[in-house]
Amino acid sequence: MAGRVVPGRVVTAERLAAEAGFEKSCIPEVGRLLRLAAAAKPGGVVAESGTGSGVGTAWLHSGLGAGARLVTVERDEELARRAAGVFADDDRVSVLTGDWRMLEQHAPFDVFFCDGGGKRDAPERVVELLAPGGILVLDDFTPSVDWPPRFEGEVDELRLFYLTHPDLDATEVLTTPSSSAIVAARRA
Repeated sequence: MAGRVVPGRVVTAERLAAEAGFEKSCIPEVGRLLRLAAAAKPGGVVAESGTGSGVGTAWLHSGLGAGARLVTVERDEELARRAAGVFADDDRVSVLTGDWRMLEQHAPFDVFFCDGGGKRDAPERVVELLAPGGILVLDDFTPSVDWPPRFEGEVDELRLFYLTHPDLDATEVLTTPSSSAIVAARRA
């Protein structure tokens, strides 16, 4: 059986990550989820906090509609520069260097992959940046079969925040046997 096709820009961004020694790139299972989310909003504003070398950005880009735009922000200047090079030929994509709050001027978002700043330090603001019907993707969770969800023996307050937020319809999705993502839509 043939393997799943990986978009060319993803391959390029993965190579750049390896060259930079960056080991926190988006995994393919989450990447395919990102492509689906972006494709669901073909004319939307798509955002990402935590560009890294652009692997997640490339997955989002692979689902980006002709009328959509994608803005991503990375604190590390060198990583942001490398990622920007991957998308230099597509004016729908903006790679910013700085704090995740730079994204606020581009909100509201139809898709927001919050992989860097904001997820933990300002979760309420993350929710506020979503447009009605906007999709939020948060990864890097360890699956929990308990309710309320637990991590390292304690209630996982962050995960609980997103899963029970009154403005979100949210669920946890197993991405690998040892990792999960929260996917949510902002209520209209």
